[in-house]
Amino acid sequence: MFGVNWQEILLIVLIVLLLFGAKRIPEVMRSLGKGVRELKQGMKDIDKDEPAKDKKDDQGPKAD
Repeated sequence: MFGVNWQEILLIVLIVLLLFGAKRIPEVMRSLGKGVRELKQGMKDIDKDEPAKDKKDDQGPKAD
């Protein structure tokens, strides 16, 4: 799909190192990890809520 070789990866790593500096990279990666974890948790919560909504819709409208 994407032909990324080791020279391109090395170039990307060097650019990131220059932009953020060696001390900030762990902080940035930690924040990125927390964001991904929260996204996955949110996706799981949405999946848990959907079956409950489907059951409510299956009951149909109440006749007055």
